[in-house]
Amino acid sequence: MPLPATLNGVLARLPRPRSLAGQLFAMQAVLVAVLVGGYALFTYLSDRDQATEAATRQALAVTRSVADSPSVRAAIRTPDPSSTLQPYALRVQRHTGVDFVTIMNPQAIRWTHPTPDLIGRKFVGNTAPALAGHTFTETYKGTLGLSVRAVTPIRDHGEIVGLVSAGIRVEAISQRIHDQVTALAGAAGGALALGAVGTYVINARLRRSTHGMNAAELSRMHDYHEAALHAVREGLLMLDGQYRVALINDGGRELLGVRGEVVGRSVAELGLPAPLTGVLLSSQPRVDEIHLTADRVLAVNTSPVSGGERRGTVVTLRDVTELQSLMGELDSERGFTLALRSQAHEAANRLHTVVSLIELGRAEEAVDFATAELELAQELTDQVVAAVSEPVLAALLLGKAALANERGVELVVSEDSGIDDGLLPPSLPPRDLVTILGNLIDNAVDAAQGSVGARVTVTAHTDDTDGPALVLRVADTGAGVDPEHVETVFRRGWSTKPAGPGGRGLGLALVRQTVQRHAGRLSVARADGGGAEFEARLPLPTVGAAAGAASGAPGGAASAGGEGA
Repeated sequence: MPLPATLNGVLARLPRPRSLAGQLFAMQAVLVAVLVGGYALFTYLSDRDQATEAATRQALAVTRSVADSPSVRAAIRTPDPSSTLQPYALRVQRHTGVDFVTIMNPQAIRWTHPTPDLIGRKFVGNTAPALAGHTFTETYKGTLGLSVRAVTPIRDHGEIVGLVSAGIRVEAISQRIHDQVTALAGAAGGALALGAVGTYVINARLRRSTHGMNAAELSRMHDYHEAALHAVREGLLMLDGQYRVALINDGGRELLGVRGEVVGRSVAELGLPAPLTGVLLSSQPRVDEIHLTADRVLAVNTSPVSGGERRGTVVTLRDVTELQSLMGELDSERGFTLALRSQAHEAANRLHTVVSLIELGRAEEAVDFATAELELAQELTDQVVAAVSEPVLAALLLGKAALANERGVELVVSEDSGIDDGLLPPSLPPRDLVTILGNLIDNAVDAAQGSVGARVTVTAHTDDTDGPALVLRVADTGAGVDPEHVETVFRRGWSTKPAGPGGRGLGLALVRQTVQRHAGRLSVARADGGGAEFEARLPLPTVGAAAGAASGAPGGAASAGGEGA
């Protein structure tokens, strides 16, 4: 049920969750403000206590200095102490920075005061401890307001002849603290501004790195990322700037055949084929480039990750083993189609010849001509079927023979050939035999074409020399293989022919891959007729067991034929 338009509008106006960088910035700004504010408050309280204590010490020092002054004791003994002590007290007050210096007699009657009109009046404050011979301090509200003061006795030959009090107004102490707090507030504001700028710069970079997403969005993206990695069947490999594995999914492990922990290891340490390793170590992008591993054909795509600098490479792997096999079969079918079309053309020519002979009244010659053509076609079929009764291989040889004939090359099945129907074990599927024998014949036809007496000889039989094995041998009358290229002829990309749009040098590499997958051997040598001779040996469980399995049930041949159909 759709939401009402009003509710949609309300939801649209709701504030979007703050990004992760924004959340961190707010948290860091609050943290910096709390730290600076707390430090400022602590400093203020500490400075206030220190200012009060300093004022107290200053007042004590002034009173003791005045009490110990001989001129003060001498002035007290005069008939008019105020005339001498008042100027003196004002000078001490001005020089020491206190707010008042009051000298009085033991009865607390003032001899001096900052306000002359108050001279001769009683001192406002406590004097009892001083009269008892003790110096003390107190905070008291007198004629000048609340002040921190000290009172000490003046002694002359052990007798208390007067008292002296000095003090600093609390208002003056507060002004001192205010000046300090102002400076502190400026420093705290500067620290807060500097912290805010630094936090903003750091979080701006974080915002770029996280693309403005908040924590929930990042968590959701991570969950999607993990699910996607394990869901896709294609292989995904991510390399960092030093070509080390940063990430690999399950499909990548399976396609590359790697086991164990590979994250953090260099691509060169994974044991991959040299051409594939070279592609992964290259900084150039690749698109659907075909590469072979031990048992797979892979389409490799690479794309560098850059953001002002090279950050790594994203590699996608796609298994095209089946696709490559199907493409080979499609190429064979196209060849068969062309051969049938050519044969149809030739058959029409021969039919016209027979019709023309009949019209000319040469019926016997027409019969002889037609019979000879039928015998020639039947001879090839009988030769192939008699030597190789395995239906898939027989069909392959007949098709390749027709295709080779159209290209001016004679394809011959040697007399040594002999493979019974049902001989092949289930572990050796007909499709793999088509891959091996089909590619070897195609290469042989290409090599023999244009040579004198162009011929390709195919031999398929079993051999017990080094244990039961199926031997597939293809020889041609071409130029042969240079001995220097014997070790490299089966590598992907090697070819004596110019590269076409789809590239060259994949057929023999696929043959070697298939042979190695079945623990077989593949070799090349010089043929007796001068060209090249390729031989593939595929081990069999036991020839007798395979033959017995073929003769034990009539359904075995039908099954083999059905699989190759």
